[in-house]
Amino acid sequence: MIDNTIASDCKFDLFNYFKGNTLALGIFEDRFGKLRRSFSVNIIGECEHNTLTLTETFLYNDGIKQTRVWVIQRQGANNFTGQASDICGTAIGTRHQHHFNWRYKMKLLIGQKPYTVAFNDKLYPLDSTSLFNRATISKWGITLGTVSLYFKKNAN
Repeated sequence: MIDNTIASDCKFDLFNYFKGNTLALGIFEDRFGKLRRSFSVNIIGECEHNTLTLTETFLYNDGIKQTRVWVIQRQGANNFTGQASDICGTAIGTRHQHHFNWRYKMKLLIGQKPYTVAFNDKLYPLDSTSLFNRATISKWGITLGTVSLYFKKNAN
């Protein structure tokens, strides 16, 4: 049974949700809806003052492992910025009543060639321990695909 208190009554608290351990399961679908990749992500979140550091360890279905470290800064009640080594410039985050939105450009390796693509992520809290993320990936205004992620907060 889903606890709807976060989804219907509260503003999503990014720092509080990601503090500690979180597991995510995800898929990437191309623009035609064809499943191209699935993966899991172990996330460790550490908060200090107005900074959230997320260490994400990805394991893809083809055996490839990848680590990304996000450093996220609170810029007021509803605005955030984030940086990581494969992010071009600064990610901009905005907290809304029922979701959180990230916009950023990322260097993405497609085959053996790097491309800079735009991400538009929307994170939706489902209850106090579950979060759903839908990200649209585009280049030159053309949608390349979508990433869907389900996050589950660990009890520890």
